[in-house]
Amino acid sequence: MTAQRTELRPAAARGQVSLGWLQSQHSFSFGHYYDPEHVGFSDLLVINEDYIRPARGFDTHGHRDMEIFTYVLDGALEHRDSMGNGSVIRPGDVQVMSAGSGVRHSEYNASRTEQVHLLQIWIVPAHKNLTPGYQQRHFDAAAKRGRLCLILAPGGEHGALTINQDARVHAGLFDGAEHQRFELAGKRYAYVHLARGTLVVNGQRLHAGDALKLRDPGSIELSDGEDAEVLLFDLRPNELAHLSS
Repeated sequence: MTAQRTELRPAAARGQVSLGWLQSQHSFSFGHYYDPEHVGFSDLLVINEDYIRPARGFDTHGHRDMEIFTYVLDGALEHRDSMGNGSVIRPGDVQVMSAGSGVRHSEYNASRTEQVHLLQIWIVPAHKNLTPGYQQRHFDAAAKRGRLCLILAPGGEHGALTINQDARVHAGLFDGAEHQRFELAGKRYAYVHLARGTLVVNGQRLHAGDALKLRDPGSIELSDGEDAEVLLFDLRPNELAHLSS
């Protein structure tokens, strides 16, 4: 069966999890949610959109051999890990944890009154059993206003945070007449996830939580945004599904 060149992943079709303190939507198979049609895309394995109630969160738990990054949309998330890192992640911050040979961490809503809204994203690494690492950087709104800003890249190119995979992640804010044509180098895959607002991507209007899988699109047109915040993943053309914990 030949994979479609462009596929819509509607927000409403995502896996739903409700634990009282946590409301989560899973774009890909995760935990008890399994969909054989959505077990990652290239090396992108997880996009979980989480809403965490005040003063609640994920107790200390472990990961290995995964590139995990957190993108906070509203509120503040407190992070602590076995490498000795402790930080609070707020809107505009990007935090990357390379789990490598093994790391333990906890994540809690840093507020006792406001919920935190975030995306947690996993990308399969190119190499296993590496020394774990931690990075965090703030990318202000001006860097993303009306354009795509590179936030993750191999080797930390162009000021991005470093990721252990042939993958580049861009973030952008689009409203009104703001638009961009994004060119992919060679035969690449792209995954466009709309975090909030609405946005037209290659002629198709997306709403918050929607995504597009694009195989070798050549270029991607972003336009006609309404309070849009978008993530674009530039990925290698890989159809293998990866499962890891």
